[in-house]
Amino acid sequence: MISFLRHAFVDSWLGRIIAGLLFLAFVGWGVGDVLSNIGSERADVVARVGDQTITTDSFLSAVQNELQQLARQMGVGDPSQIPAAARGQAAQQVLQRLVTQSEMILAAGRLGVTVPDDVLRDEVFGLQIFKGPDGRFDRALFDSRLRQIGMTEARLLDIVRTDLAVRALVEPLQSGARAPEVMVRRAFDFGAQARTIDLVRIALGDQGTPAPDTATLRRFYDNHPWLFRLPEFRHARIVVLSPDTVARSIDIPDAELRRLYDAQQSKYHVPETRSVQIVTAPSQARAQAIAAQWQAGADWAKIQSGAKDSAAVGMDNVRESAIPSPGLAKLVFAAPASVLQGPVQTDTGWVVFRVTQVTPPHDTDFATARQELRDQMAQTQAADLVGPRVQKLQDAIAGGGLDRIPDNLGAVAIAGTLDEQGRTQAGEPAPVPGSDALRRAIVARIFAQAKGANPTLVQGPDNAWFAVAVDSVEPGQLRPFDAVPDQGRSAWEDESRRHTANVQATALYLAAKAHGGVAAAAGPGQQVLHPAPLGRGQQIEGVPDELARLVFRLGAAGQTVMLDEPDGFYVATLTAITHPDPATQPMQVDRIRTGLSQAIANDIGLSYAATLQQAVKPKTNMGALQSALSSVTGSPAAGESSP
Repeated sequence: MISFLRHAFVDSWLGRIIAGLLFLAFVGWGVGDVLSNIGSERADVVARVGDQTITTDSFLSAVQNELQQLARQMGVGDPSQIPAAARGQAAQQVLQRLVTQSEMILAAGRLGVTVPDDVLRDEVFGLQIFKGPDGRFDRALFDSRLRQIGMTEARLLDIVRTDLAVRALVEPLQSGARAPEVMVRRAFDFGAQARTIDLVRIALGDQGTPAPDTATLRRFYDNHPWLFRLPEFRHARIVVLSPDTVARSIDIPDAELRRLYDAQQSKYHVPETRSVQIVTAPSQARAQAIAAQWQAGADWAKIQSGAKDSAAVGMDNVRESAIPSPGLAKLVFAAPASVLQGPVQTDTGWVVFRVTQVTPPHDTDFATARQELRDQMAQTQAADLVGPRVQKLQDAIAGGGLDRIPDNLGAVAIAGTLDEQGRTQAGEPAPVPGSDALRRAIVARIFAQAKGANPTLVQGPDNAWFAVAVDSVEPGQLRPFDAVPDQGRSAWEDESRRHTANVQATALYLAAKAHGGVAAAAGPGQQVLHPAPLGRGQQIEGVPDELARLVFRLGAAGQTVMLDEPDGFYVATLTAITHPDPATQPMQVDRIRTGLSQAIANDIGLSYAATLQQAVKPKTNMGALQSALSSVTGSPAAGESSP
């Protein structure tokens, strides 16, 4: 039930509610005040904040959710595999969040913050999880969702009302937060800065190798045994229950699919769209100058950079109704493609524009869209069905192992032999169902579980559950020298090419540092490349991502770096650092300003929470806390010695 609650609600609408309550996480407490034991406290109370109590049940639920999430992040299938120290830290963070929530509730009560019933009603009716296919609140769906997690309507309304009260308390404190412009400028320069390099690539494939004799190959074999080992293989049976596997088993009537199709008319009946580049100038004369420059062959980037006193906007695949100016919209959708238009005066100013692409209208009939609609509805329903089916699958495994899985649960069963990298004996990826993260978790479980051990249902990433049974184990072994003649020769040649390329790259690197860069130091046959300017987080063809990151660590033009990659060695010299003008990228500056202002608002909230905890100091019942931790983690709580 706990896991179903988390995936059905916490990962969706309830997550947003609780996020509003718990965004002030990780606030530090005074050790003497908070971690003091309350000898007279009830055994079922873990902590108390004024008249607010955190019960053992609520704490256990929250800790279990946290450990499940932490297990997914660490790539393990069972929270019991998380180190004890990490479990203790996670539990402490959960307790901090619950105490902060209680502090905020108390503060809202002291200040007389109340939530009118009509506001509460509007909030609940606006939650997407309770809306039907028509986008309206569905009472039957509302009741069904609550039944699935065992929550009463009154309890839900209390949670939402509390959330609204706390938001009314905190949001006014944060609403005026604004990042200083100097901070915005520094952040913009960091993110928008571009760097230019000269680059030489020394490819492994360009290197020649001598013919090795038997003694050389034998010595290489003895010094590199890991290259010639056969990996351990295990034959395992696997059962997976996930939203994807459940979705495949759901039967959806055509009538429901038809209703969804009708509700998504805008998706399946798309009018003509156009991509257009538009410049709105402050005067006719300025628009005429821009048009002349554009007509003379200037590209869009040059037009944008030169039109600093104008608004230059590119719109891709836009509908006529999406263009803010009706007059301009008509002009755009009447213009031929690739022909410069204007200057022409509209309600927004003097406009010059060019249509770069025209996409004709297209309709998708129900028969064509049926499978997509079915998958869409099945995925939506499957997320809610996984939780109720977990217990049934667990009971089936306990009663008959993996050989008696009911076919009405939507679980998928497979069997096969694979190595620790998830490859079959033919070297192909094993057909383990699910995402990459889920496949890694399943393979890890196979190689952590003992042969013949009883299968146990564990939770994996992506709201998936799985169980494995290891039937046989083929230990890894070193292949004899005589059995790997071709592999040994190929591996030696690869090593020889890498060594030769390394020597060349190192010599070029040292010469470039001494003589002002790779352009001056490159020798015969070493081509100096001039890639496009590098930006942070941008991929440039021919430039490895790691090399780009190294270049951005350099402090000044003229410095050189060297990088070893699987395909060869790269030697690059930084030739220029470009600092763009913020006025040329107003939208990016606005995004940075908004993000920094939100971070400052969060800091204000943290400070407010710290102040609240000074007014009403939380107290923890360490006896109840340690008992609860032991029941969740299966080991003594953090700081408690083992018997």
